[in-house]
Amino acid sequence: MARLPVYQRILEELLRSGTGTVSSDVLASAAGVNAAKVRKDLSLLGSFGTRGAGYDTAFLVEQIDRALGLDRDWPVAIVGLGNLGRALANSQGFTSRGFRIAALLDVDPAVVGERIGTNIVRHLDDLAEVMAGDQPVIGVIATPARVAQEVADLLVAAGVGSLLNFAPRVLTVPSDVLLRYVDLSMELQVISFYESRRAGRVAAGEADAAAEPGPTGRTMPVIRAVGVTGPEMDRTTPDQA
Repeated sequence: MARLPVYQRILEELLRSGTGTVSSDVLASAAGVNAAKVRKDLSLLGSFGTRGAGYDTAFLVEQIDRALGLDRDWPVAIVGLGNLGRALANSQGFTSRGFRIAALLDVDPAVVGERIGTNIVRHLDDLAEVMAGDQPVIGVIATPARVAQEVADLLVAAGVGSLLNFAPRVLTVPSDVLLRYVDLSMELQVISFYESRRAGRVAAGEADAAAEPGPTGRTMPVIRAVGVTGPEMDRTTPDQA
């Protein structure tokens, strides 16, 4: 499931470039996986590929949208309207995918009552009233870490079944509540790990080169990026499924 949004983004890039048909090989190369995995993933959605012709790009995007539930309306409540919360509230990435900002909540008197986009910021104490109207299905927690658990408890008690937590804190929720984390500092730590390994390999290679002139035989690890760029945009080799 986690790979489907990646495939979708690549397919949309291909569509914008005018590519009407895509092979599993091209999709796999752009996604950083093997073609067999792509074919297996897509087979779970249905039989869409044609041997020797590949996949219809636009049709495949529609099927992935349906599988991800992006053909539905998903009301979202954002709690915490600091810099991050405001950025999320103004993001076109939500609305373009069917995630409609239904409520903005905060406890700061200086923020409550302010209009952000098409929404007026409500006090968190008004959560029950908010839920009685356009009931949010997804709660986004963009608060300081110290109050994130309290906010999660309030959202769950109010009937929100899915939480997206941006606060740098591990939360405890009931087993029937879907909880996902977005922690930018952790992602930077992952990048730091790979950068450290790359720097270590470079240093080791330089040391070998100094000790024994000529090729060292060492190769740098490939750090893969997800997406289609350069000549990949024009590759439309037949699908070998």
